[in-house]
Amino acid sequence: MGLQIENLSKQYGKTPVLKNINLHLKKGEIVGFLGPNGAGKTTLMKILTGSLNRWEGRVFFDELNLKTQLQDVQKHVGYLPENNPLYTEMYVKEYLYFIAKTYRLSNVNYPELLQKTGLTDHQNKPIKTLSKGYKQRVGFAAALIHNPPFLILDEPTTGLDPNQLIEIRKLIKTLGQEKTVFLSTHILQEVEALCDRVIILHQGQIVLDSPLKDLADQKQQIVKVTFDFRVETEALKRLPQVSRVVNTHDFDYEIYFDTPNDQRPVVFDFAHDNGLKILSLQHKIENLEKRFYALTQGK
Repeated sequence: MGLQIENLSKQYGKTPVLKNINLHLKKGEIVGFLGPNGAGKTTLMKILTGSLNRWEGRVFFDELNLKTQLQDVQKHVGYLPENNPLYTEMYVKEYLYFIAKTYRLSNVNYPELLQKTGLTDHQNKPIKTLSKGYKQRVGFAAALIHNPPFLILDEPTTGLDPNQLIEIRKLIKTLGQEKTVFLSTHILQEVEALCDRVIILHQGQIVLDSPLKDLADQKQQIVKVTFDFRVETEALKRLPQVSRVVNTHDFDYEIYFDTPNDQRPVVFDFAHDNGLKILSLQHKIENLEKRFYALTQGK
């Protein structure tokens, strides 16, 4: 399911919050939505989910008009809010039954839903006993219960520990293979790890809308890797076409390669040959950080 936004504006009193937003999301994209505090991200999310209904412009989910067909839109959109409100006294499966009842659903495939969100072994546990990562999975299951083709995720990885973060990233990546995902975050690394495209909002206006690959330096790439054990930086510097290695924290490294070709397989082979496990492996797009700062600091 795609999204088309045309000349969307919103103001509170006389204060403009969104100013003539124009945006098109294609089916099957994972789109990162960035912006500093006060940029208008939350307001846009509230409009898209139907929480705010006084705004100017046109919004279509495929052929469905958000203003005139709100209930039909909500049948096709899944939403995971930032604070993920849950009834923690309920058991996981009991909570999902409750959510299904509010949607008036009678044909939910609970085994598939629980398997997809990694909750099969936790379905009979009280939500309050779960870790934050698994509570987040319950929120994902609730957002997916009506099998929506469009997902809106508001800060889905905030507050997760590194292991939980990796698990939730994998889940989002899997969902992005079959659904359009609109992901609001303030963490640049999440956009780099998950998204095909980035949109930056500043002072109510879109100041950047670009495929992530177009922001990469074509002459150099940075591979971020986390091993399960400390590695001597000199060993990593001996990899082909490496210009610099930075040990950023504990077992975390940034490896700078002087080539546009994807060097993650090289790092993977290094780990395999040296008996190391890779806990995280991704590109770092340095230009995204620079562009974000320049566009949101007025420089």
